[in-house]
Amino acid sequence: MLRRLVVLSFVLLVAACASNNVTQDFDASRDFAAYRSWAWQEPALQYRPDDPRIKSDLTEQRIRQAVADQLDQRGLRPVQGNARADVKVRAYLIVEDRQQQVTTNYGGGWGGYWGGYWGGPMYNETRSVDYKVATIQVDLLDGRDGKLVWRGSAEQVMNSYPPSPQERNAAIQKTVAQVMGNYPPR
Repeated sequence: MLRRLVVLSFVLLVAACASNNVTQDFDASRDFAAYRSWAWQEPALQYRPDDPRIKSDLTEQRIRQAVADQLDQRGLRPVQGNARADVKVRAYLIVEDRQQQVTTNYGGGWGGYWGGYWGGPMYNETRSVDYKVATIQVDLLDGRDGKLVWRGSAEQVMNSYPPSPQERNAAIQKTVAQVMGNYPPR
């Protein structure tokens, strides 16, 4: 019982901390204010691994919509007709299995008021906790030369696998908002 409680508390702690792992990189020589329109770089969404349990049209629709909403909030509009987009957008969904070692100490002793040692022996137990981490990465490529100008990514621990459709949608919306939170770079 105690072991389950320790493992559960560890998983909750990892879930609370891991969702903040947001990174970005960009080409400082680019004028991001000049980017006004965007289009998808096909394939728009790539999966790592290419696993049919992860890859679905529904997941792709959710990620595409979340990215489009975030770009719209930042003043970038979808390109109309056959016009050339200022930036091309490509996204990745990366799901990894990770493992964390958890050590729990049981027993032990303490010193008494008049000295001496009271208590029983001390035991350590180390367990491995397996969990899944989903990373969404968004790349923006210059529409003229095709070079990468901005990249952002965010990780989120998958608390329940497989998640419900509502959990998936909320997790994707939250993670994409974190990814795009630092665009345009300052």
